[in-house]
Amino acid sequence: MEYEIPDLSVLRRCWSDYKDESRTHEVEVNGVSFGGEVPVIIAGPCAVESLEHTLTIARDVRRVGVRLMRGGVYKPRTSPHSFQGLGEEGLEILDEVRRLTGLGIVTEVMDPRLVEQVAAVADMLQIGSRSMQNFPLLTEVGKTRKPVLLKRGWNATLEEWLCAAEYIAKQGNRNIVLCERGIRTSCNSDYSRNVLDLNVIEPLRRLCPLPIIVDPSHATGAWRLVAAMSHAALASGAQGLLIEVVHREIDRAKLKCDAEQGVPPGVLAEIVESAFAFPPCLPCLSVGRL
Repeated sequence: MEYEIPDLSVLRRCWSDYKDESRTHEVEVNGVSFGGEVPVIIAGPCAVESLEHTLTIARDVRRVGVRLMRGGVYKPRTSPHSFQGLGEEGLEILDEVRRLTGLGIVTEVMDPRLVEQVAAVADMLQIGSRSMQNFPLLTEVGKTRKPVLLKRGWNATLEEWLCAAEYIAKQGNRNIVLCERGIRTSCNSDYSRNVLDLNVIEPLRRLCPLPIIVDPSHATGAWRLVAAMSHAALASGAQGLLIEVVHREIDRAKLKCDAEQGVPPGVLAEIVESAFAFPPCLPCLSVGRL
């Protein structure tokens, strides 16, 4: 089906050297390449709670073939009374986990003043949904040259999302991976936290060479839905997944953050196995001329 993509002149300028349809833009993190034929899986706990807790999950993640681990240490929470993350202590834990496992670390930065501190530990900086239009933060992250995982704001249009990416790229950092994590609509219900907008993947890949992955954990808020939405995301052309994982022996009631959306290690293993066996991204979804 043919349709018109809006002409975003700012993005045309930013990605002008990728007009050749045969070229794709790959982003490498810890030896893993986003944007290639093999889907990339990032997996780990919602929040770093202790070294033992995080290290156990890290080893489970590595055991199933995942090479990048997520883990939040600065948490953007709706309520100021909710767990805000371990901060600097959490970064020290992530640094130790990387040393012991060899996993690449993906973690969120929320404050422009903390970019340098977080970048000293992280292999990839995450910009969360709430921070997508924090322009001073995007500018500082762009200056680091570190790979960036840019999540879509839950009410953001495609144009707003890509313009946020340009704030990073304008500083000379094109190592950007986009992440769809669900949008808020009037149809949200008790069975799903957000609506996973898989419709955005195909037009996004036609318009822009940046790799795109999907976060089915935050999109659904329910771990039993994560496997199905992971399969749907890959079938829609996503080039990777961001999955939350819980400790194999944890009591969900005791978790400090998003207790219901993390999958058990066994479910992660099934998702990873099916993802790595998935056919390469469809050629019809290759990047078109900008």
